[in-house]
Amino acid sequence: MQDFEKTVSFLKTWGPFQRRILFLLCLTAIPSGYNLLCVIFLLATPPHHCHIPAHSNLTPEWTQAIIPVQQVLGQPERSSCNRYELELVQNLSAHGIRPSPETLHNMSTPSSTPASFLWSLNQEGCKDGWTYSTEHYISTIVTEFNLVCSDQWKQPLTSLVYILGGLCGCFVSGQISDRIGRKPVLFGGIALLSIFSIAVAFAPSWPVCVALFFMLGLGQITTYVTAFVMGSELLIGWARVLFSNLCLPLFYVGSTLLLPGTAYLVTNWRHLSLVLAIPGIACIPLWWAIPESPRWLVSNGRLREAERVLRSAAVQNRVEAPDIIFPSANVEKAPSQESDSHSFFDLLRTKKIRNITILLWLIWFCVNASYFGLSFNMSSLSGNPFLNYCLLTIVELPAYFAGWLTTRCLPRRLSLIGFNLLGALALLLIQITLHSKPMVALFLVLVGRFGVLATIGVLYTITSEMSPTVIRNTMLSSCATFSRVGFSVSPYLLQLAVLSEFLPWIIVGGLSLLSVVLCLFLPETFRQPMPDTIQQLTYTARFRWPWLSTPPPKDDEKLSKNQTTTSEIICTSYL
Repeated sequence: MQDFEKTVSFLKTWGPFQRRILFLLCLTAIPSGYNLLCVIFLLATPPHHCHIPAHSNLTPEWTQAIIPVQQVLGQPERSSCNRYELELVQNLSAHGIRPSPETLHNMSTPSSTPASFLWSLNQEGCKDGWTYSTEHYISTIVTEFNLVCSDQWKQPLTSLVYILGGLCGCFVSGQISDRIGRKPVLFGGIALLSIFSIAVAFAPSWPVCVALFFMLGLGQITTYVTAFVMGSELLIGWARVLFSNLCLPLFYVGSTLLLPGTAYLVTNWRHLSLVLAIPGIACIPLWWAIPESPRWLVSNGRLREAERVLRSAAVQNRVEAPDIIFPSANVEKAPSQESDSHSFFDLLRTKKIRNITILLWLIWFCVNASYFGLSFNMSSLSGNPFLNYCLLTIVELPAYFAGWLTTRCLPRRLSLIGFNLLGALALLLIQITLHSKPMVALFLVLVGRFGVLATIGVLYTITSEMSPTVIRNTMLSSCATFSRVGFSVSPYLLQLAVLSEFLPWIIVGGLSLLSVVLCLFLPETFRQPMPDTIQQLTYTARFRWPWLSTPPPKDDEKLSKNQTTTSEIICTSYL
């Protein structure tokens, strides 16, 4: 198994089989990206005020004036959770007493006329429910189950449960994938998204919604991580880099951009939840088109199944497969190893892998906390918030493209440290220009987001290449778990602005700078074969200067032009 990539060199790096696998695996990322931001629209809170029953027999003036006016950020707004006592207002309306014009029209301080006494009336809660604005949404979970005012805490709790579902999915799915295979977990995650998106549409109450959102979270990140691992194992050479650093992220980001347009057209939350299930249902036929990872099959001793996959790939690529693909003397496991089962604790079992695992966990936490902290702190920037959001979205495209270009020809650590350092310096410089030069501050935010996003793309690649096949999905899933922890922490960074408006930016930039330091201890994986077993792991975590990474030899550069050479196949991420 140590010469797996040399063994499959007869397939070449690029052909009809590789093109088909790359495209189909990218399609499986669409359900995950499409559901990523579903809580934003399903749990949206439109403007609302206390409902006034039609049988109250109030005059139009009193119907308008019964809702108190309050000052919010210096602007007058109608109260969302209170009204003047309905019984008292009914008596006033019945006696022909009119509310003050100043209250109705100017919404200013009460006048001195006898009619303007609203400010002295007692108020009560919304005993008859609420009336919600239908400007953007006909209905949401919040409007249907009245998750406002005293029950407002239920709305963020539902979002938190969705995030916790993602945490549990990351932790569990990796171990299951390394035990039973990549393909069942990939399509199991897609099935979870589709089944529970449909179930949410028929939820009769808020507690049921919370439970269903947890299950949605289980499948959301599981699908993306497993698709990434499958592509890393089914593709080799520059095709793997193209898939993991450019194609898969672009499909994922593109699918996230489809949801706002869908939510704009489908304004009923139950109908929207049904629409969310469509991409997953459409992916069901891909079960018969995407094979199991032959690398995982070999690592688990299922050589006949792996041979069938590779011979089918050879037919598609129109190349001749050797009579014996896996000589049993070199590939099959020893009897004592065949029964071994791997778990999460294998990430911490030996000193080598334990040091690498802890380093990766810390780096994933710091980078993702910086990324989401940067997103949440956008509200403190000057300018049009919608334009700022569009610019933040657009910058993702060149970030992933830059990550792909650097991983083709530069060492992984050098790329990781360079992008990370760029993002850290930009975020630390924001505090100097935040108010004095708002356009420069916005530019620095975009540069910081560019650096952090490119870092995440390279981080996926180096984590996959550093992990043995038998625990690769477990490693990536555990790292994704720590990224979700960083996501959970990042909203609280914004609250630190009450101490100092620059403090959130300092912490976000400091976390990026800390990840730069941690990257100095990572081993280099450029042009190295991916390990299949824990025993084959030769990397050690120690301090290394980034410029000391070994450059690709000139001879290999010549060989890379010919995709049929064995040495090109052995280099797992060459070009």
